[in-house]
Amino acid sequence: MRKFISTRNKNNSVTSKEAIIKGLSEDGGLYTPTDLQDIKIDLNKCLYLNYQELASYILSKILDDYSEEELNECISKAYTKTFKTNDITPTSKIGKDFMVELYNGPTSAFKDVALTLLPHLLKTAYKSKGLDKKIYILTSTSGDTGKAALEAFKNVEDTYITVFYPLDGVSYVQERQMNTTTGNNVDVVSVEGNFDDCQRMQKECNDDIRVKEACKNVQLSSANSINLGRLVPQIVYYFKGYVDLVKNKHIKLNDKVNFIVPTGNFGNILAGYLAKQLGCPINKLVCASNKNNILTDFINTGIYDKNRDFYTTMSPSMDILVSSNLERLLFILSDFDD
Repeated sequence: MRKFISTRNKNNSVTSKEAIIKGLSEDGGLYTPTDLQDIKIDLNKCLYLNYQELASYILSKILDDYSEEELNECISKAYTKTFKTNDITPTSKIGKDFMVELYNGPTSAFKDVALTLLPHLLKTAYKSKGLDKKIYILTSTSGDTGKAALEAFKNVEDTYITVFYPLDGVSYVQERQMNTTTGNNVDVVSVEGNFDDCQRMQKECNDDIRVKEACKNVQLSSANSINLGRLVPQIVYYFKGYVDLVKNKHIKLNDKVNFIVPTGNFGNILAGYLAKQLGCPINKLVCASNKNNILTDFINTGIYDKNRDFYTTMSPSMDILVSSNLERLLFILSDFDD
């Protein structure tokens, strides 16, 4: 059975179900897969699968402690008519380039693709472990994740969710979306600060002994991409985008392509990197930034310095200076040196 290890203690290994339940490791690390290169994804097979079948095929290779029946049930409940198209993430031509449409979910955010699946993965994992604690989801958002997570988890039995968002750091529409969410288990908290402050508060809750004492009968988890269950489903649409190009005869099978990914917390582009490890024929992953270009600077210089000006822009989901998932990439690139 595949194990996932903490970026801060490689001896701390868990199954995918355990990683999804916990969200964040007790040592503050992020659970990371170690041997994706050993998995063989048959690209020819991928050509003949719809999105749900493709998700089941790829995720079964990674989340291998879920049974086929469990995964299929989770996927069938997630990818429903709440999406505007049965294709879930169709690929459209824009000039000489192409765009994987990730905005067809219930809240029009790309986070919907993973977040509609996460509650089902979480509940299935919890049920299979015979656990009876209530689940409390703590989540930070710079705009998109918040509403997508609230929509996904609202009214889920024995599960509660609180979303932190920066008071002046999300768009008006995103703020209205979050604060008008219906549901008997949702809560939204505005924070005087930016997304990094929200994320810091969230992580401190996981580490704080007072919180742990108060929450002995509650399982804390996360809906951010620090949670493996948010990260891994995003791998699927890289394969989907690739096979769309092949099926429409824009490229030949095994031709390499580049993916340009708008990047904030580094989860989406990391999913692309994991897809490449799994054999998706990706040439380059281009990390696109806005004025908060800390990742661009890091890639170009090798220096990551968060002590810099923070800018509020028209793309708030990219207004981030502490990109959590970069820790996973560095962990992988350093041969899992914790």
